[in-house]
Amino acid sequence: MRIGWIGLGDMGQVIVPRLLEAGHEVCGWNRTSGKSAPLEALGMTTGATPAEAARDTDVVFSIVTDAAAVKAVALGDDGIVAGLAPDSVYLDMSTIDPDVSRAVAAAFSAAGKTMLDAPLSGSPITVAAGTASLMVGGDEAAYRRIEPVLYDIGSKVSYIGPSGTAAQMKVAVNLTLIVEMVAFCESVALAEKGGVDRAVAVDAMLKSVVASPVMGYRGPFILDMPDKPLADVTLQQKDMVLALEVARRQGSPAPLGAVANELLNACRGMGIDHRDFVTVFDVYRMMAGGA
Repeated sequence: MRIGWIGLGDMGQVIVPRLLEAGHEVCGWNRTSGKSAPLEALGMTTGATPAEAARDTDVVFSIVTDAAAVKAVALGDDGIVAGLAPDSVYLDMSTIDPDVSRAVAAAFSAAGKTMLDAPLSGSPITVAAGTASLMVGGDEAAYRRIEPVLYDIGSKVSYIGPSGTAAQMKVAVNLTLIVEMVAFCESVALAEKGGVDRAVAVDAMLKSVVASPVMGYRGPFILDMPDKPLADVTLQQKDMVLALEVARRQGSPAPLGAVANELLNACRGMGIDHRDFVTVFDVYRMMAGGA
């Protein structure tokens, strides 16, 4: 397929090569041009604007930081909607408020064009391994038309339902992810305080019934924090605050999410919010009297 790709950050850097390797043509765009060079070396072309990257494509993807960025690249001057052909499909993979996603989809529909919400669950590690999952909301016929290319990105693809439902599902998934990893940090801190070696505790947790894929690749960060986080505290807290706002609006209780958010706040208070959010472990260690 001819693919437009908007947003060449950490995820774009690992997804675009997979698409090129699968034989697709990719035209990319990023707000800062420097990130396109490594992908151009692999065969990606670049557009001067999102509209240009979207022109003459079968499908266009965006994966950007937040709702404001989605609206800017999709609906702004020289945005995707201006370049997208009526028979092409736009998929936004960003983690944003489902109401915003529905509003952007409605604007595309009013222009006679199709947008799907298609957030990705995973990290650069899982994308590179081919194990990331995608969730899709919106017109099912449009989804079926471009479904094959989604399997070139990740091995698990789910159609969730009408517009905005995949964005809603991603908010719920990220709520679980954050709470789960905060609980993991709490458990390892508890074990260590009781005399269990930290490395032994991490290993035992990862071999136990509570282990999960995200624990498997993120849990060891407690022992060796990476210089470059997969998602620092600030980025992960953006997703948690979004989940809490959606929950508040819906009248859906999220007490575990609220508590996890306070642990992320503590990371910010301690000045360690630049680290991967598994640094919550250091908050627990300090609260338990650690150095």
